[in-house]
Amino acid sequence: MKIYLIGMPGSGKSTLGKQLAETLLLPFVDLDNEIEQREHKSVQQIFAEHGEDHFRQVESQLLREWAGAEKSFVMATGGGAPCFLQGIEVINQTGLSVFLDLPVRELLRRVARDKNRPLLQADELSDKEARLKTLHEGRLKYYQQAHVVIDRPDVKKVLKAIRLRM
Repeated sequence: MKIYLIGMPGSGKSTLGKQLAETLLLPFVDLDNEIEQREHKSVQQIFAEHGEDHFRQVESQLLREWAGAEKSFVMATGGGAPCFLQGIEVINQTGLSVFLDLPVRELLRRVARDKNRPLLQADELSDKEARLKTLHEGRLKYYQQAHVVIDRPDVKKVLKAIRLRM
């Protein structure tokens, strides 16, 4: 079984993904880490040196490679992976998609001090909040195509939702 966790930056995809993978005895895959390994650069360096388009191409290629693999896993996708190059279709056709839905205010609290998110770079907290709101509004139509939507997710809620879908 392939389980894809999708959602905004700060929604807990990596944190919950690791816990979920451990509970389900499945390997955990962080798509951003896979991109960094492939490119031998951090996500921030890729954006700075090659731009978002290049990043999205590599992201899409790796998503498709993992989606086509025979193995089961729990994947924390990057926040944009479902939103570009038919990512949500690839995800939904090859596994179970779980949208970790949190209010923008909570997301902001979680990413407020994070300097490693290229699309959320801003000097002022109000600017970061505005960027987060804009991103959220633009991505929601993709996220809502997930098989499962979980408000204010935790491991128990995600496990229960997955078990109901099995």
